[in-house]
Amino acid sequence: MHSVPLLLLSILSLLLPACGKKAGPAPPPMPPAEVTFVPATAETVTITRELPGRIGAVRTAEIRARVSGILLKKAFEEGADVKAGEVLFQIDPLPLEAARDSAAAEVARAEANAKQAQNQGNRLRELVAVNAVSKQDADNAESAVLIAAAEVLAAKAAAATAGLSLGYATVTAPISGRIGKAEITEGALVGPGDATRLALIQQLDPIYFDFTQSSADLLAMKKVGEGGNKVTLLLEDGSEYGMPGRVLFSEAFVDETTGMVSLRAEFPNPKRDLLPGMFARARVVKSILENAVTVPQRAVTRGPGGGGSVMIIDDANLAQMRPIRTSEIAGDRWVVTSGLKPGEKVIIEGLLKARPGAPVVPAPFVAEAPAAVEKN
Repeated sequence: MHSVPLLLLSILSLLLPACGKKAGPAPPPMPPAEVTFVPATAETVTITRELPGRIGAVRTAEIRARVSGILLKKAFEEGADVKAGEVLFQIDPLPLEAARDSAAAEVARAEANAKQAQNQGNRLRELVAVNAVSKQDADNAESAVLIAAAEVLAAKAAAATAGLSLGYATVTAPISGRIGKAEITEGALVGPGDATRLALIQQLDPIYFDFTQSSADLLAMKKVGEGGNKVTLLLEDGSEYGMPGRVLFSEAFVDETTGMVSLRAEFPNPKRDLLPGMFARARVVKSILENAVTVPQRAVTRGPGGGGSVMIIDDANLAQMRPIRTSEIAGDRWVVTSGLKPGEKVIIEGLLKARPGAPVVPAPFVAEAPAAVEKN
């Protein structure tokens, strides 16, 4: 029975000396975080879109034979530029020359028959006047004159057709442009009923770029005015094509399934760097915003719901968290629609060290200069 009180007295005797000891020194406060900042700026920004598409030739001509015959000669260099009217192929003209000569002979025969019929009709008219022949004979003679005249016209038309066919034996370029490979070799039989083409010519300067854009962005682009008509081309390797283009037209309808509109831009192509079928992206101006507040993208953090925020420095050099709303991207900057005023200091470096409400040591942000390229 006396063991419990004795145990309590022994515990208290141990605790009393401990309570009399003084607490150790408090840890030193954390020094203010060193951060860099940029002021939020109000500026005129150009909002662009990058849209994929394909490059196509301005004009394309498939070279095909218009008459039957044996292909005798190819008269061009494959992959070279040709002029409209330049000779490309030669089809054997001998059968066509014979057909032309035969048609010319037929014209001469028809003209001789017509002259004979005319003379016969003149004589019969004289005899009818003295009742030497019947009126029926005279009428038949008049009909023969008309038939002979029609035969002359038919013969001349056939002769003209034969002359055209002979001209088609020399195959020329219908347009100027770059010609591809010859798809038929010498000695092959070609003809107008043959589906095989002889070659392909494409006009490459200027050149088209076909792409699609949403109908909403198209309306915004039209409000920009003349600036919305300019296009910059980005090639497959990410480089920027050196010559700007312009939008020629947009389709007169919107695709109901995608809400997109087809557009066509035109680019100069003097060096033939752009070829039909190449994939590229068009950078077009969507809108131009006046007095827009912008901050660098790296200064904006996103929460789980997608909301944006920045850390600013107030007049007392204290870090403060500021929720913001953003709309568009202009280069490496966000356009801020609410939550931030021009001139407010936005922290760029040191975000992980700065705590809301804690003091900071601010310094203006200085961008690093690009490294110089060493020359061998």
